[in-house]
Amino acid sequence: MLATQKFASRIVASVLAGQNLNEALNKVWREDPSLLPRQKGAIQDVSYGTLRQLGLIESILKPLLQKPLHEPELKALLLVAIYQLQFSRAAAHAIVDHAVTVATQTGAGHGKGLVNGVLRNFLRQKNDLFNMAQNSEYGQYSHPAWWISAMRKTYPKQWRNILLANNQHPPMTLRVNLNKTTAADYLALLALDEIGASSSDGLSIQLQSPVGVDRLPHFFDGWVSVQDLGAQYAARILDIQDGQRILDACAAPGGKSGHILELKKVALTAVDNDAIRLRRVQENLDRLEQTATLVLGDAGQPDTWWDGQLFDRILADVPCSASGVVRRHPDIKWLRRSGDFAGFALQQTQMLDALWPLVAPGGKLLYATCSVFAAENTEAVSAFSARHANAKQLPLPDFIPADGQLLPTPEHDGFFYALFTKTA
Repeated sequence: MLATQKFASRIVASVLAGQNLNEALNKVWREDPSLLPRQKGAIQDVSYGTLRQLGLIESILKPLLQKPLHEPELKALLLVAIYQLQFSRAAAHAIVDHAVTVATQTGAGHGKGLVNGVLRNFLRQKNDLFNMAQNSEYGQYSHPAWWISAMRKTYPKQWRNILLANNQHPPMTLRVNLNKTTAADYLALLALDEIGASSSDGLSIQLQSPVGVDRLPHFFDGWVSVQDLGAQYAARILDIQDGQRILDACAAPGGKSGHILELKKVALTAVDNDAIRLRRVQENLDRLEQTATLVLGDAGQPDTWWDGQLFDRILADVPCSASGVVRRHPDIKWLRRSGDFAGFALQQTQMLDALWPLVAPGGKLLYATCSVFAAENTEAVSAFSARHANAKQLPLPDFIPADGQLLPTPEHDGFFYALFTKTA
């Protein structure tokens, strides 16, 4: 537990200072390679949990402090410890004692008395402090005020459920490779290994609890892939046919590319502007025993890599706020700013306008985001239609809401889809 508090508080402090959560985690792993897998798992679990519930925990901490605390690592240590005291099953006295020790070890030794006093006061007033924190929207929903306001405006009936869903653990969902097995047969294999799971559509499987991929039968033989159900819809919406030329723009890490190749025999080009992430695409395709043309390039500047041959289908999985996958990346809530959307909108506009000439007449382009903000979804689609008279928006399959917006639920993350065909 000592290592968990020490490193989790360092990670939380880094995120609150503006660093990406994955970068903060990887920095810790690099600095202390002796950490065991179970220790890494505990550190990650507490870091994620603290950031998911940050609004609640900060609302609890504030009345326990006589004055604002301006030492980031000390504040992060208190946030982590309060999260553990509120949500973990560990013994309260051990959490407090270890937090005092960490305060001493991290150079905040002068703060060990503060840590001890704050945490013991919290334990004495735990229920009252929790109830008080729930009186504010920030404490109740653990999102920035601007985010709460935007959700209320866009989804007047659903905004509370969206915010609360963002604070839950995400489901672990598998995509079944029907070239190798069926959902029913794979469920039987999982049952033999005592892994609880179910399938509602015969194409995907949701696990009752997450497990490491090394526990999944034949995972490394390509029988299944870990992919959220909402993301699995992309390849199915594209209406792919054998022999077509397909472009997966912004392809990394390759989940959608792999799915496309599992469905039909096509010539796939996968583009990404990050060499490291493009290697992940190749690794995923190798595991699935699939091949594609991988291109290191900017999807928004096809003149630097395109060979001039039109595509029958294009998947434009554009850069966005990632607001629909917050429960998988809780740092997003605290790193995003309301002014970020103008930048995303510009990127989305440039990419769509650059990719549209690459679509063959009668071909289709699927616009996709993992966002729940209208500025990146319905508004972007309307603007694209207005700019291109030969872009006809098509109705979506029945498994997608008519407006294309999937909201986060226990079954899937938040995604948006809009399908266009080129009329001439």
